Amino acid sequence: MTDFAARRVMMVDTQVRPSDVTKFPIIAAMLAIPREVFVPEHLREAAYVGDNVPLGAGRVVLDARVFAKLLDALDITPEEKVLDIGCGLGYSAAVMGRIAKSVVALEEDASMADQAQAKLADLGAGNVSVVKGPLAAGAAAQGPYDVAIVQGGVEVVLPDILAQLRDGGRIAAVFMSGPLGIAKIGYKSGKDVTWRFSFNAALPVLPGFAALREFSL
Repeated sequence: MTDFAARRVMMVDTQVRPSDVTKFPIIAAMLAIPREVFVPEHLREAAYVGDNVPLGAGRVVLDARVFAKLLDALDITPEEKVLDIGCGLGYSAAVMGRIAKSVVALEEDASMADQAQAKLADLGAGNVSVVKGPLAAGAAAQGPYDVAIVQGGVEVVLPDILAQLRDGGRIAAVFMSGPLGIAKIGYKSGKDVTWRFSFNAALPVLPGFAALREFSL
């Protein structure tokens, strides 16, 4: 029988800590949440391999290193409300639920959303709520948010989502240009968002976050 608890410890010790992520709340949350529960059944053995885990339809559970570094840069506090855009089967929301006051987990794939809801309920994540809807639209009815994070690559982040952040809020996204990407943190002041480089990363672009292509002959 696979010892997933031991694999979680190894993930933190060999992937997260060496990536200069040492904040106790992040480490504790990633040790506590069973990542293997939030991936497709046939990929449980691959849950801790140190890479993105495919969910299908171009969606992934983020590589633990990338996710941990985004959390480190966001520096979520226990008083804050988080919007998790593209929660998939709920892993990211479960982790952030251990750190934040509350998490709104947005998912547009109905099957994934239903599974995420069930898995989070089984885990007792009472401060996480799953909302079904287009990822690019955000979840305005449950906002505003102190923090937002996009669980996939983006080419653009639409104003609708940025408008759902409180003044002083932060958003994390990995901006893709072809196969290359850069993780950035956006800081909101008034109606403006200033983006700052965080680290290099690459993720598949989420539905609704691709730039419009102009047609030309």
